[in-house]
Amino acid sequence: MITCFIRYEIDPFKQDAFAHYARHWGQAIPRCGADLIGYFAPHEGSTTTAYGVYTLPSLAAYEAYKARLADDPIGRENYAFAKREQFLRREDRIFLKLASAPHAPLVRA
Repeated sequence: MITCFIRYEIDPFKQDAFAHYARHWGQAIPRCGADLIGYFAPHEGSTTTAYGVYTLPSLAAYEAYKARLADDPIGRENYAFAKREQFLRREDRIFLKLASAPHAPLVRA
């Protein structure tokens, strides 16, 4: 399993546009085959840093997912929305694999 972390630099005055973008990916990404962990918008601290995180079985699965996403109506509209509204200043994508497993059980105090 691999996890894709997308780090976005967003326009701090267009956080509502990023939230709209994130909600739409919340529909398209799972439908196209990735397990979406979530999109995270600025809350405290930086007003320009946001993240998107999802998992896939492999890089080959990512390539197939990417093709389905480009063909998806919500995906196409979301790409067009980002281009039109220009709230994304930068997007960096990295694929990581979990190195800390197995984890201990969570202790709730």
